[in-house]
Amino acid sequence: MPSIYDVARVAGVSASTVSRAFARPGRVSHQTAQRIFAAAEEVGYRSTHVTGSPRPGTVRTSMIALVIADIRNPVYADMVRGAEAAAAEAGYTMLLAHTQESDRKERQALERAMPSVDGIVLSSSRMSDSAIRMLAKQKPMIVMNRAVTDVASVVPDNPRGIRRAAEHLGELGHRTITYLAGPEASWADGMRWRSLREAGMELELTVRRSTSHLPTIQGGEEAAAEWLHQPTPAVIAYNDQMAIGFVRALRRQGVSVPGDVSVVGFDNSYGAALVTPALTTVEAPLYSLGATAVNNLLAFSAGAVSQSNKLVVLPTRLVVRDSTALATEKGPTTKRR
Repeated sequence: MPSIYDVARVAGVSASTVSRAFARPGRVSHQTAQRIFAAAEEVGYRSTHVTGSPRPGTVRTSMIALVIADIRNPVYADMVRGAEAAAAEAGYTMLLAHTQESDRKERQALERAMPSVDGIVLSSSRMSDSAIRMLAKQKPMIVMNRAVTDVASVVPDNPRGIRRAAEHLGELGHRTITYLAGPEASWADGMRWRSLREAGMELELTVRRSTSHLPTIQGGEEAAAEWLHQPTPAVIAYNDQMAIGFVRALRRQGVSVPGDVSVVGFDNSYGAALVTPALTTVEAPLYSLGATAVNNLLAFSAGAVSQSNKLVVLPTRLVVRDSTALATEKGPTTKRR
C-alpha cells in the first residue's frame, strides 16, 4: 500500500508537509497543496488514508505531548528544541511533561495528557515495554532513546558510540575500563553496558560496571566514591552529567583527570565542552532525535501505517577533548588530600 512517504517523494516535499496539506490545508500554499494532491493521486494514495480516521467521538487538537524523564538534564534541551521546531513547522503545539525519573508519574502524566493531544513522544521512558505497547494502542506514539517492539522508536547508535569510546581508550593504552551505570530502568543504560562488554571482548579490554546511579551530577559524585575503592585507569559514564560529577568529586580528592584516570561521557550535551577539563564524549544527535521523532509521529499518525513500528537509528560520533590522555605507568591513584 502506498505510504505518505511515497507521496512526499513524488511531490518533492517532506512527509510532514504532506501530513499538513491533508490535515490542515490552510497552512500549505495552494500550489504546494495541488502538487501534493496530484502526487497522492499518482501513487494511488487517497486522502482517507493520509488523514486517517479519528475514533468516533474524538476531535483533532493539533497538539502533541513530549514526555521527558528529567527537565534538569541538559541532554533534553536539544531534543525538546528539535521536537518543538518540527511540531511548529507542521502546525502543531507541543505539550511538555516532566516525570522526574518515575514510571508512576510518567503514567499519570500520560493519562492526563491523552484526551488533549493527537499523539505522544516518550523520551527515555521508565515504563515497562508492555505498558508502553498498551498506551500506544490508544494514541499514536513514538519512543526516543529506547527501542520497544511493535512501537515506533528513534534511538542514537549506542553500540557504535560505545565502541568508538572503547577503541579510543584502548588506543591510549588503557586496558581496564569502569562503566558508571545509570538508572536500572533505563533501556539506554542496558544497551551501553552490553555494547561495552562486547567491545571489551573484541578489543581485549577488561571492563567492569559500577552500581546504578541517577543520571545526574550528584549521581556521578556518588559513582566517584565507589570508584575510589576500586580505581581503574579509564571510565566511560552513562551520560555527560555523571561524567562531570565524577570529575568534580575526584578533583576534590586530589585525583587528576586525565593524569590519573581518563573519562568519557555520552551525549555531548550542553556544558560538556565548558567544564575543566573539557569532556571527551560520544555525541548523540539530540536535536535530530527530537525532530525525527515528531516528523515520524505525524507521518504515520496521518496514514503511514508501514512506519508505525519502525526503529530509526541515528549516527553517533566520538568528540575527543581534554579528559582523556595516554596511560601512565603509575596508574590511577586513590590518595586523598
